[in-house]
Amino acid sequence: MLHASGSACQTRQGQHAAFVKHSGLVRSAGSRPSPVPQIPDRRDVSGSIAISVPPVNRRAQHVACSTTTTQATTTYTGVAKGSPQPLGPSKQGSGVNFALYAKYARAVTLCLFDENNSPTTEISLNPSQHRTGDIWHIQLEGLPGSGVCYGYRVEGDGGWDTGFRWDSSRVLLDPYAPLVSGRRRWAQRDAIEHFKPKLGSTFLGTFDFDSEPFDWGSDDSRPRHLLKDLVIYEMPVRSFTADASAGVEPERRGTYLGLADKAQYLADLGINAVELLPVFEYDELEFQRTKNPRDHMVNIWGYSHINFFAPQSRFAVGGAGPAAAAREFKQMVKSLHAAGIEVLLDVVYNHTAEADDKDPYLLSFRGIENSTYYMTDPTQYVQLINYSGCGNTINANHPVVTQLIIDSLVHWVTEYHVDGFRFDLASCLCRDDKGRPMQAPPLIRAISKHPLLSKVKLIAEPWDIGMYQVGNFPNWDIWAEWNGMYRDDMRKFIKGDAGMKRAFATRIAGSSDLYAKNQRRPYHSINFITCHDGFSLYDLVSYNAKRNDANGEGNRDGSNDNFSWNCGAEGETGDPGVRALRQRQMRNFLVALMLSQGVPMFVMGDEMGKTHGGNNNWYGHDHKMTALNWAPLSQEDSEQSNLFRFTKELIAFRRGHPALGQDNFPGPSDIIWHENNWHNDESRFLAFTIKGKGGPDIYAAFNSHSFQVDVGLPPAPSGTRWCRLVDTNLPAPRDFTPGGNRGVDAKYGVQGFSCIVLVANPV
Repeated sequence: MLHASGSACQTRQGQHAAFVKHSGLVRSAGSRPSPVPQIPDRRDVSGSIAISVPPVNRRAQHVACSTTTTQATTTYTGVAKGSPQPLGPSKQGSGVNFALYAKYARAVTLCLFDENNSPTTEISLNPSQHRTGDIWHIQLEGLPGSGVCYGYRVEGDGGWDTGFRWDSSRVLLDPYAPLVSGRRRWAQRDAIEHFKPKLGSTFLGTFDFDSEPFDWGSDDSRPRHLLKDLVIYEMPVRSFTADASAGVEPERRGTYLGLADKAQYLADLGINAVELLPVFEYDELEFQRTKNPRDHMVNIWGYSHINFFAPQSRFAVGGAGPAAAAREFKQMVKSLHAAGIEVLLDVVYNHTAEADDKDPYLLSFRGIENSTYYMTDPTQYVQLINYSGCGNTINANHPVVTQLIIDSLVHWVTEYHVDGFRFDLASCLCRDDKGRPMQAPPLIRAISKHPLLSKVKLIAEPWDIGMYQVGNFPNWDIWAEWNGMYRDDMRKFIKGDAGMKRAFATRIAGSSDLYAKNQRRPYHSINFITCHDGFSLYDLVSYNAKRNDANGEGNRDGSNDNFSWNCGAEGETGDPGVRALRQRQMRNFLVALMLSQGVPMFVMGDEMGKTHGGNNNWYGHDHKMTALNWAPLSQEDSEQSNLFRFTKELIAFRRGHPALGQDNFPGPSDIIWHENNWHNDESRFLAFTIKGKGGPDIYAAFNSHSFQVDVGLPPAPSGTRWCRLVDTNLPAPRDFTPGGNRGVDAKYGVQGFSCIVLVANPV
């Protein structure tokens, strides 16, 4: 996830028993958000409401609720008691039912707005008619099935010391809203959001019961790849096609449909799963609510959800709104599936954008039932417990919240056809209401046992502030994990740190020290060198230190523990020797990643050497720094196009070879280590043979010394000879020879900071 120093947001990624501190994006605890525009005082208006109500319903309305209207555009014909299930809005007969969990509320008012978020009607619910147990509900007969926005005012007893945060002046977003209405165009203020400086924006629930069901096609097929066979491409939707060089139509840049337009690019690269950075509705201008050092920033990463059911509406083409965003999201998924690519969502159930008690952003959960939805400690003035580093922590194992998250996940699988999830700061989901670790968290268990969710891809980011669970995340033998130890150990070995050879070998072989437990397999390790957090691959070999001044925090945010090496010059340089070494090192990392047992993942742009100028916390920059520049791919023999070709060929080799991506941890007959110097910490050379398992045997050697190592090759299997597939020291295109060259000599000189891959081809 994104991190920051400063005030609100820090998180830690562990390194063995110690924590590696990754500070970064603060879920800026901006000031109190804007109230919606003034609505006339609520009053009993029986007999004077500006709608037509049949006599049979007039008494029910008078007894059950009080109504205030302006010039109504969200007309309805009557009021019924309604049903407590399902939560959220639902089409029931000729009406729309609204149901809200608010156990401790004394009063609830349903507020209706038109499709431009202009207020029309408020209906105060009489608990004797419109409350069943902990659920408040009402059905509005004849209410349109679309073009209506809504929210709630919630009142209750108890002050600050009770943990509640009642504020009836605010209209709150329904946690179960299937769609969210806010500003229409990306990062452009408009009248719809009713923004107030120092206060914030308004987001309302909406729905679309009128449109025809989305056409998924006659076969409605999904790729259904095995987890072990995935090659994952992590990406923010916005940055992938925001630049004109992407070649998509201007209105489609940075949108769901822009991504869909590039599905074939991803398929050609060899990607069969995308992991989308958060796409639930969030406020990309959250940093601009108040004057602060980061008020120039626009949140492109999205780790700041305000709702768990609605797709980010401003990824729709042309500001078309939330219903269009939902349709276009589905079209994106359909296009990716047609290209053989699964869709995994990075989901943030560990905190929300409502920030902390010092500078809250009151939007939804906080005002409905703060002490249910969040971990709280009423003995403190700042009562929200902060294991997310972002001001609050979702109380995920409260039964109501657990069900909310389960319902959200099922919604994304059934309604949007996504194939799995990566859970941001998943250790937060393993704590009780006071933040104490739980061995068998009810939420994780419920997901693991769920008849639908247990069948999709489940990936944990197994840490938070204070807990590091790599290899020990509660998993029921089905959860995979982002392997932070893999990242750190691979970086250290490839750049030439002493004493890393044993760890490097362990990571290549599937991290059995972490995952060879119970029924877990190598593919429960999601292997990565880079991700959205931290340096890109190019910056990893170009900077010794982060360059985050543009973030407005004096370069204090972002990780200081990058295990990077600039190869002899800091940042951009014209030195041909340094540039050549950087190209070798990027290839060395990619080769190690694709030869490792487990599931490989890399971040958008690594295939072409994308740089963020040394910024390792680039969450808030919506411009050239972060947008993918596609132009160099069309330049013959450019560094970028050559790296793209190398990456593409390497992925094809991995996906086509049966010995890579195995079901089980390799034993002595599966991988042979050509090594008798394991305990020499000064040794930075490792060679090994991976037995073919039906494909050709693979010989690989990695040299992280600065000098050449001459190595005698083991005999090739009978009837074969060793042929060079990869030598990262050779210039493109000789660095990768598809299928292998004609053969190599019995002794091979592996240059410093390079690697080779040989395959045993028939003589």
